[in-house]
Amino acid sequence: MTSFVVSALRTGEPLWRTIDQPLELKLAVTAGGLALIAAQLWWFLGHHGDAVAASDGERGLQEITITVDGGYRPSRIRLKAGRPLRLTFHRLDPSGCVAQVIVPDFRRTLDLPLNARTSLDLPPMEPGEYPFHCGMNMVRGVLEVV
Repeated sequence: MTSFVVSALRTGEPLWRTIDQPLELKLAVTAGGLALIAAQLWWFLGHHGDAVAASDGERGLQEITITVDGGYRPSRIRLKAGRPLRLTFHRLDPSGCVAQVIVPDFRRTLDLPLNARTSLDLPPMEPGEYPFHCGMNMVRGVLEVV
């Protein structure tokens, strides 16, 4: 590589030359890149479906099972205010990203073993939205308390 640069400097040839490409190709590549950026923004930041209501268990306990496989399903959970909650995570995804779930508002972190169900009990909550996410903050969900 350095010999090429030295020889180009000696002969006075430019180190770079422009490559002419059709405008349509440039526009297509730019549009494709923008589409990929939009898809990533939607995937990581967008709303992924309607909230699913937790079921009523014993002694007023709300319960729901969340499948962890390329994301949280469901990712939005509707809860009743003032009642405790048991989240059960069933991790099927071998990715290290989803090996842990964090509920920052309650300062709770839970390790999720592969192909196992792991439960997390949370106290009664006030109305509002409480996010939860994977250990890398890439996969996200929301507890929607009404």
